[in-house]
Amino acid sequence: MDYQFDNDKPIYLQMVEVIKKEIISGRLKCGEKIPSVREIAYQAKVNPNTVQKALSELERCGLVYTERTNGKFVTENKSIIKEHRDDIINEKVESFLKDMIHIGVNEDEIREYLDSKKGLFNSEIA
Repeated sequence: MDYQFDNDKPIYLQMVEVIKKEIISGRLKCGEKIPSVREIAYQAKVNPNTVQKALSELERCGLVYTERTNGKFVTENKSIIKEHRDDIINEKVESFLKDMIHIGVNEDEIREYLDSKKGLFNSEIA
């Protein structure tokens, strides 16, 4: 996982976003064991308490569950994952549209621009 933090919001919330994207993209699979708090803390170069707070938030929203003594796992409930994926998609699309309208781009121009970018779906976008 790629952790690059900024000062705009708490680190644990940024970690939630990173792990959530890993889950909804399928890079972390349903039922897959999540690395330990210490492993993630070491990789992200953050305090283990920060990681624990992020994982607790992911558990609260249903994307992660705990198996006593075995660790934390990605939910196997695909509808919960889809719900979170749809929320992120809606958020990104609404933000994009608001930004375009704010700079004076009309609906036809937006459609035209999106049509011109269809080739991007055939390539890997990072």
